[in-house]
Amino acid sequence: MESYAGIVPELYCSDFDASLDFYTSVCGFSIDYSRAEDRFAYLRRGEARLMIEQTRDPSRRFVAAELTYPFGRGMSLEIPVDDASTLYDMVVARGVRIFLTLEERWYRRGDSQVGNLQFVAMDPDGYLLRFAQHFGHLDGSV
Repeated sequence: MESYAGIVPELYCSDFDASLDFYTSVCGFSIDYSRAEDRFAYLRRGEARLMIEQTRDPSRRFVAAELTYPFGRGMSLEIPVDDASTLYDMVVARGVRIFLTLEERWYRRGDSQVGNLQFVAMDPDGYLLRFAQHFGHLDGSV
């Protein structure tokens, strides 16, 4: 039996087909499994997992308030990638809204620095996705 990831976000979408195309054709996710009758797909990209859904059954819609664009306010998802630059070029070429352009960014972690090449894009419903390629680690010792 396959083990589960520690946390798998489930993103409600307003147009399942558009979201599925975005995540698979643009962002490089593959479909682990789907349920057409529920307009649901479980997606994977490397170690990242997420679910998308456009449920037709109001009793199975787990939302705390009405969904209005942009969805997912107050949250962004980091997705590790091997080649952020190539993915960025593909996403831009497809006309995806970019929230943060491709950048090299160093983050302090304790006495060290961790480097990422990253960008933030918006999915069709406005969820923020930070695609990050880890490229270095600097030890803070003298």
